[in-house]
Amino acid sequence: SKIRFAIALTTFFIGFFSLLPQFSGAGNLLALLLNISNAGGQSLAIFGVGILVIFYVLIGGIRGTTWILIIKASLLIISAIILTLWVLAIYGFNFNALLSSAVSAVNDRKILSPGVQYGINEITGLDFISLSLGIVCGIAAVPSVMARFYMVKDANLARKSGIYAVSVIAIFYLCTLILGFGAIATVGKSEIAAAPSNTALPLLAYKLGGPALLAIISGIVFITVIAISGGVMIVTATSISHDIYVKLLKKNQVSNRSSLRFAKLMVVAVGLLATLGAIVLDKQNVAFLVSLTLTVAASSNLPTIIFSFFWKKFTVKAALASIYSGLASSIILIIFSPVFSGFKNSVFPN
Repeated sequence: SKIRFAIALTTFFIGFFSLLPQFSGAGNLLALLLNISNAGGQSLAIFGVGILVIFYVLIGGIRGTTWILIIKASLLIISAIILTLWVLAIYGFNFNALLSSAVSAVNDRKILSPGVQYGINEITGLDFISLSLGIVCGIAAVPSVMARFYMVKDANLARKSGIYAVSVIAIFYLCTLILGFGAIATVGKSEIAAAPSNTALPLLAYKLGGPALLAIISGIVFITVIAISGGVMIVTATSISHDIYVKLLKKNQVSNRSSLRFAKLMVVAVGLLATLGAIVLDKQNVAFLVSLTLTVAASSNLPTIIFSFFWKKFTVKAALASIYSGLASSIILIIFSPVFSGFKNSVFPN
């Protein structure tokens, strides 16, 4: 019972942090499409996205979410490859020419230096190592990702799914490298800075293909947000409902209908809480918000998973210590980090 509560708690925090970049990014995209420039309008757009995802999850369930995930993954990788080839074609498939154009657009060669913000001193170098480990290891411990491995027939299919997923993700990440420099070179630094946060890719699509391509890319982004957010909300709400409400509070003395009703209430609660969080963190970079999710997952879930696989004497007390210490340390360090408060670009600058 203690393990169930601990896992449900970490699932909630990871799910909450997972939803922040989804709602924030989709809300900013909606603000861009509707030409909303004021803060109140952008917050309203994020709120609208959150409500839309809540209703989608309540109506569609896990089967609908799975089918949309399949469709959006195909559309996303195809559109990313097409845009990448389009950008490279503009510069004669010369990557050096693309980089030179990006440098000229911002008049600063530092954008070509890897990890500029992490190369200031030895401490920031350790930050970079920590961030890299968190991102790589965190993906393996996100509950909504792990849950998908239980939806196939056997371990062999699970391994194949993992190999295919990693291959597609690697291709997509390589595309984002080119698309990022392409947006700087083609759209321009000032135009990107003036637009709502995290909308460089839609701006690039508009610059290349006009309103038609912008509409296509925006539609794919919205499908992506709905699919990912739906899966995260279902896993989070189900974990709270099953592990806390059914197992701990009701001691299995509850009907399936009551359990489902409570899970739906949790979908609404988690969705509204994440929507409010996304509004507060509206101006933060999406990549940073994603790293929060992976950091918490890598700190709390992954050590427990590894120890339970390879340490025969791993006990319940050790598992609880691993989960709670990782969760507490990651949350506390995030709260007291420069990203959270004290600097001009922090969540709370003052």
